[in-house]
Amino acid sequence: MGGQPAGRPGRIHPTLSRAYPLDQTGQAAYEVHRNAHQGKVGVLCLAPDEGLGVRDTDLRARHERAINRFRDR
Repeated sequence: MGGQPAGRPGRIHPTLSRAYPLDQTGQAAYEVHRNAHQGKVGVLCLAPDEGLGVRDTDLRARHERAINRFRDR
């Protein structure tokens, strides 16, 4: 089991518009409801900061630009 096909890590990655802290879940849902975003909207549930669940930092670094494509627009 896992999120990546064996032998081909990094082929699929989410493109995030924004990540919200848990206390702003309502705003995140509002943006999704109104289609006021591009890419994915994330909510940090168990992590105080983004990136804490990253297991392979080199793989993440290679795709950082694509993952953050729609941020800060």
